[in-house]
Amino acid sequence: MPDFQYYLLLLLVWLATILVRNFFLTKTKKARLPPSPRALPIIGHLHLLSRIPHQALHKLSNQHGPLIYLLFGSKPCVIVSSPEMARECLKTQETCFLNRPKMTNIDYLTYGSADFVLAPYGQYWKFMKKLCMTELLGGRTLEQNISVRGEEIKQFLQLLLDKANANEAVDVGAELIRLTNNIISRMALRTRCSEKEDEAEEVGKLVKEMCELAGKANVSEMIWFCKNLDLQGFGKRLKDVRGRYDALMERIMKEHEEARKKKKEMGDGGDGIKDVLDILLDIYEDESSEIRMTRENIKGFIMNMFGAGTDTSAVTTEWAISELINHPHVMAKARKEIDIVIGKKRVVEESDIANLPYIQAIVKETLRLHPTGPLVVRECTEDCMVAGYEILAKTRLFVNVWAIGRDPNHWENPLEFWPERFLDKEGDGKSQLDVRGQHFHLLPFGSGRRSCPGATLAMQVVQTTLASMVQCFEWKVGDGDQYSVDMEEGPGISLPRAHPLVCIPVARLTAFPSIN
Repeated sequence: MPDFQYYLLLLLVWLATILVRNFFLTKTKKARLPPSPRALPIIGHLHLLSRIPHQALHKLSNQHGPLIYLLFGSKPCVIVSSPEMARECLKTQETCFLNRPKMTNIDYLTYGSADFVLAPYGQYWKFMKKLCMTELLGGRTLEQNISVRGEEIKQFLQLLLDKANANEAVDVGAELIRLTNNIISRMALRTRCSEKEDEAEEVGKLVKEMCELAGKANVSEMIWFCKNLDLQGFGKRLKDVRGRYDALMERIMKEHEEARKKKKEMGDGGDGIKDVLDILLDIYEDESSEIRMTRENIKGFIMNMFGAGTDTSAVTTEWAISELINHPHVMAKARKEIDIVIGKKRVVEESDIANLPYIQAIVKETLRLHPTGPLVVRECTEDCMVAGYEILAKTRLFVNVWAIGRDPNHWENPLEFWPERFLDKEGDGKSQLDVRGQHFHLLPFGSGRRSCPGATLAMQVVQTTLASMVQCFEWKVGDGDQYSVDMEEGPGISLPRAHPLVCIPVARLTAFPSIN
């Protein structure tokens, strides 16, 4: 009897698949869709993906072209892998691709897309972006917090110096995450999240785990009749990680609310610099505000700040140091530039970066090869035409930033780490591609209205941190004849390394500058 039920279920699934497939075929036969490899019943092209999706999509694009059509289960998708196709989607047809699709894992982590990143394009999203740009990431706010970033980088260098004096190895990525986490914490919440070692470790693991879960494809949402099933067991992990984040944010929010209450009772006018949480609480408490915020909106917005501002900047710096260790001639050239411009009596500062074009070029080259947003994901809101092909509403768009950065038609020796490509003949780097996606050859922060608003802050933190690490330390890897590190990518939304970068820092300067 159980065998009969099993085969009956298979028959019903098969019949349902045929019906759904015929329905979609009837709808799409009339449309001239982009090229597509052969799909399988039920799963579509899911079998062609791997644990590193952008790499698998790159292989498919090499076979079928820079614009291809795929079915992830029952979800129609188009994959873009060239600057020309990216320009058509993100600029020419931008109004059709201003929304992001709701993906189960990220939707849960962000309280049902109550955040800024996944919010539908509209009044709320516009309000939040304006708030982000003017209050948290605007030029005036960045200038006011320059001392915060400087203090945290100095504490980071002091930790490395202590390790160097003790001849101890350091997990570079973990310490970079702690650094960037503290910078964002102080700018957004006016507090350091790592005053205690165990708390620092927990916050770092939390951000990393959230990024990893957000970057995983959830098969259940892609196959319509599995919609309510947890096939990959994500449910428990998602609930746990969001629960820990929620507890952390509730504690911080309540501390802010208590402090605000005391200030109000004491008649404090509050004319000082506000952190972003205070600004969000102002809106939350203002009944006349044009936007009525919930606590979930606030937690979601702060989550975006941590998610976009900590792991990504840390990973970029870690990839940059990895490349420099593997290319000692580039490291030597960077140190020479710093020694000439800065000297050896003080540590490089944020204000010095404008005079260090080779450091800037190294960061750009790192972002070309290792973009921390390897896939720009949008959703088509209405039928449109791209390169003569019809893209139907509800189709998901994946712009493969990682593949575009390796396009041999637009980059000379695309797999080579060569920062000089971003320098002009005079070596000042001013005439080369910008990282903000204006030319669509380099898209680490996306492009257009939904591009990352934190690009300026990220570049300041990454360039200053990298320059100080290059100036102050040699980096010893392993024992014996091991002088290089592997460059394998790991799974996750921010393109992490597959294996931690563990090095022994060696103080480079004879008289190490005072950084206390």
